[in-house]
Amino acid sequence: MTVLAFRNGRILLEDGMAENVRIESGDDRIEAVLSDAGAGAGVEGATGPSIDLAGGWLVPGFVDTQVNGGRDVLFNDCPDVAGIARISAAHARFGTTALLPTLISAPRDIIARALDAVDEAIETGVPGVVGIHVEGPFLNEARRGIHDAGQFRPLEGELIALLTKPRRGAVMVTLAPECNSPEAVRALVEAGVIVSIGHSNATYADVRLAIANGARGVTHLFNAMSPFHHRNPGVTGAVLEDRSLWCGLIVDGAHVHPAAIRVALAARPEDRFMLVTDAMPTVGSERKRFMLNGEEITVRDGVCVNARGTLAGSDLDMATAVRNTVRLGVAPHRAFAMASTNPARFLGIEASHGRIAVGKRADFVWLDADFRPQATWIGGQRVC
Repeated sequence: MTVLAFRNGRILLEDGMAENVRIESGDDRIEAVLSDAGAGAGVEGATGPSIDLAGGWLVPGFVDTQVNGGRDVLFNDCPDVAGIARISAAHARFGTTALLPTLISAPRDIIARALDAVDEAIETGVPGVVGIHVEGPFLNEARRGIHDAGQFRPLEGELIALLTKPRRGAVMVTLAPECNSPEAVRALVEAGVIVSIGHSNATYADVRLAIANGARGVTHLFNAMSPFHHRNPGVTGAVLEDRSLWCGLIVDGAHVHPAAIRVALAARPEDRFMLVTDAMPTVGSERKRFMLNGEEITVRDGVCVNARGTLAGSDLDMATAVRNTVRLGVAPHRAFAMASTNPARFLGIEASHGRIAVGKRADFVWLDADFRPQATWIGGQRVC
């Protein structure tokens, strides 16, 4: 058994905040959580330090459903276990304890290699890997963003077979519903694939049909999708009206205006929002430039752009996303939920992730009083 005692901070537990907590874990899972008076007692034969949080926070580990890269690795370029491990380690530094390596529109052979690599990473125990996000190539060229439109194709035949093959973790696919048949969407959903709407110029009716066929997510709300208009609500209007879809938000100060984020949070159930990073190889790296689809991407004023100024993912980490969200006026416990509990529910892994509670994985992050990461534990082991 491993015992970790935390004191002098705000510790987010399932039933609220505590100031002093002892967490006992074994085999990666939390076996006991003792707060306040019980936190100071020792356990015979148990080992672990007493950690002074110095007025900071201990919160559930972050769950990120959109991670393109980190620490100089782009998943598209390194769809293998070594690349995945490096990306995961880069994001663990910022409190992410579960993530989906995300593939930007790619050829079939790269998609196949990436799917198999994530299976192997999970099987071999690479910390933090819980599935894969295949973002495209089933997208609309009119809303392509930084994606290579030369890779775009409809979802059919052997690609459906590839994506619906049983896997060890979650499989999430972003697609434009207007460019793919309702039958194709339904085929993914019936096989357990999580379908998310994104890079889409869909009409309101297109989105409603996709929801009826099982789509349950929206990839980076507001970005790369038809905007809201009072006579043509588009993807954005359909999503703001809907009460069921889970919405990713990139809160980096560039992708979405703060007012738009506040409107979205006021319009829909707050527990259906998830913070995502859309992170690129620059996260966790001193190098602030990389290559994507043959063109150089540079970080300018904290934002990843190509030579034309097109947004190309982000230089955002999850701890910064939480901090930015709090600065928008969102209560800290709500921001933490958007970074952990909500995405865990979206992925269907809430039985093991998203809360500090008995039976859950011992995944948590220590943030200082300004929400800056100090340490991360995955499966009860401190990884940074």
